Amino acid sequence: MTKIIAALDQGTTSTRCILFNQAGEIISHCQKEHRQIYPQPGWVEHDPLEILDNSIYVIQEALQKANLGSADLAGLGITNQRETTVLWERATGKPIYNAIVWQCRRTTTICEQLTAEGCGEDFRRRTGLVVDAYFSGTKVKWLLDHIPGARERAARGELCFGTVDSWILFKL
Repeated sequence: MTKIIAALDQGTTSTRCILFNQAGEIISHCQKEHRQIYPQPGWVEHDPLEILDNSIYVIQEALQKANLGSADLAGLGITNQRETTVLWERATGKPIYNAIVWQCRRTTTICEQLTAEGCGEDFRRRTGLVVDAYFSGTKVKWLLDHIPGARERAARGELCFGTVDSWILFKL
C-alpha cells in the first residue's frame, strides 16, 4: 500500500490529525478539544498529558477511520500553538507543571523589569523581537523561579523545556 503523511495540528483549543495520500488529498481526519485552565485572571494553562493523550488519540482515530495502521505512515508533520511551553523531567517525561499558554500574561512583570533595565533594545537587536510575555523565554524563567526545586533540577540537567511540538516528539 502507498504510504501516507499525517499532519498533527496541536492548536490552542484542540488537536487534529489529517491524513494525506501521495496526491495530497485528504483521506481521513479527527479532531479533539482540550480544556483551558485559568488559575488567575490573565493566566492560561493546558494539561500537557491531556494534549499528549489527545494527540495520540486523533492520530489513531484518523488511521482507524481510513482502515490504516501506523505501518502505513511515511511521516508525521507537527504544527503547534505558538509559544506555549512545557517543562518536564528528562528521565520520566513527566511534566512538572501545566503548559503555560502563549496567551498567558503572567510574565508581564518580568518583561517590564527587563525593559526598565534597558534590555529591550538589546533583545530586539539580537532577536528581531520585542520583549513580550507572549514569548517562551520569560515563561521558562517564571517556571524556574516559581516551581520548587526546578532551577536546581534544571542546573543538574534533569529537566527539559520546549514548546508543545518538542514535548510531543519527546513523548512519541
